Amino acid sequence: MLSKVRSAAVIGIDAYPVDVEIDLANGLPSFSTVGLPHGAVKEGRERVSAALTNSGFQFPLKRITANLAPADVPKAGSAFDLPIAIGVLVASGQLAIPGLGDGFAFGELGLEGSLRPVRGTLSLVCCARALGARWVLVPLANRAEAALVEGIVVLAAPSLRAIADHFQGRERLPSPPDRQPAVAGSFETVDFGEVRGQLVAKRALEVAAAGGHNMLMVGPPGGGKTMLARRLPTILPAMEAAESIEVTKVYSVAGLGGPDGALRASRPFRAPHHTVSDAGMAGGGSHSRPGEVSLAHRGVLFLDELPEFRRNVLETLRQPLEDGVVTIARAQGTVTYPARIMLIAAMNPCPCGYFGDGARECHCTAEVRRRYRSRVSGPLYDRIDLQCPVLGVSWSELAEGDPGESSAAMAARVRLARDRQKLRFTGTTSALVNSDLSGREVERWCTPDAEGRRLLGLAMARLGLSARAYVRVLKVARTIADLAGEDRVRGIHVAEAVQYRGLDRAIRGPSDSPPIGVGSPPA
Repeated sequence: MLSKVRSAAVIGIDAYPVDVEIDLANGLPSFSTVGLPHGAVKEGRERVSAALTNSGFQFPLKRITANLAPADVPKAGSAFDLPIAIGVLVASGQLAIPGLGDGFAFGELGLEGSLRPVRGTLSLVCCARALGARWVLVPLANRAEAALVEGIVVLAAPSLRAIADHFQGRERLPSPPDRQPAVAGSFETVDFGEVRGQLVAKRALEVAAAGGHNMLMVGPPGGGKTMLARRLPTILPAMEAAESIEVTKVYSVAGLGGPDGALRASRPFRAPHHTVSDAGMAGGGSHSRPGEVSLAHRGVLFLDELPEFRRNVLETLRQPLEDGVVTIARAQGTVTYPARIMLIAAMNPCPCGYFGDGARECHCTAEVRRRYRSRVSGPLYDRIDLQCPVLGVSWSELAEGDPGESSAAMAARVRLARDRQKLRFTGTTSALVNSDLSGREVERWCTPDAEGRRLLGLAMARLGLSARAYVRVLKVARTIADLAGEDRVRGIHVAEAVQYRGLDRAIRGPSDSPPIGVGSPPA
């Protein structure tokens, strides 16, 4: 007696089909699961046998073999409990499901026969729809998330007994809820209008938001670096539909999806502590999960006190910042997670924090300052597009200064700049913002005029910019031109973009030079 139930498994944030084949043969009673099952899949046979018995079914006293095909791909997770249980019921003749080959099933079983939610439901249902399935069977707790996928019937069940009642015509499963609207983040409690002064930093953050650029803020403690970074999401535009689905998939696979199953509309903002591990940052682990860099996909990854992060953790960011993905290679296989992020980092100019402050004296020696800066590697500095000073604000400015420009006004300019980029890139590239451009695309859209080329030549000579930094200056200049509503990158745009590379001069200059924002700017 043989039966086959279609299911799927998640790899990265996407899913691939898995055929669950059940064979009941004569012989000593046994239950074997084959097809490279990992721990939770192997243990599923105990949950399936108890759930069948406690749901009023007969557990077949036969030699049961459950094969998960393709057999050469490792299987993990508890989502195969439900298709295995259905396969056993169908193979033993206790349940008949018309059109079984037209549907997919996944879910974890409790010992009493209840269905528990599984991770990655959105990816699993998307896979089922792409393969032409007409219906999908999921746990009741996952029905809102499954309902996000249009073009497929969602059957959400609270238990194994309810599934049998549905297909035997005794009681229909409840209809899934309407598709939930996208859910925005809770950033409305902060606003750039509350920030007094810091005009340079606010301008740099606006440029970063408009072009999706990475940014580093350097300044003494209490200058407002963290306050500014936490207001960045208030000026970022809402995600488009494809971006929302991508981000929701990541959070679903990580087990962080909301109970209402709504799509995420606002861009993620992740701020891990500096004690995070390399697996926590990049993803992976014994049971591979997305890390902080993937949870910040299409949003902001904020690293406060950048030099306090372990060197090996920071080095895991180099590939994601360049390629927009994280590739984790293990003996069991390779997993790729999306990681198209804006890196916003903050650091002090020295261990005590007051080097170059002017108001307070720094007691760090030149060697101590050099070692402190060297905790962050040159290649990582090179991948940061904007480097901005955040100095302290005077008492008079705090007490009597005018309110700052609101987030709404800044967001309007950012939105117009991104609209210009979208219009420029439509039909020509997969890039969404200027920071996504490849080298050839930079030559096409970011080439400056004669004055801009002259300024770039001076900057290359004085700052010792690498080829990567040169390209990033052009991308930032393109964004500044978009904010100004201009089609051509001019010298004034290049000049501002070069101002945001002050750290290159400090790294390659004397160890007693202020790291950024002190002294005359580059020409």
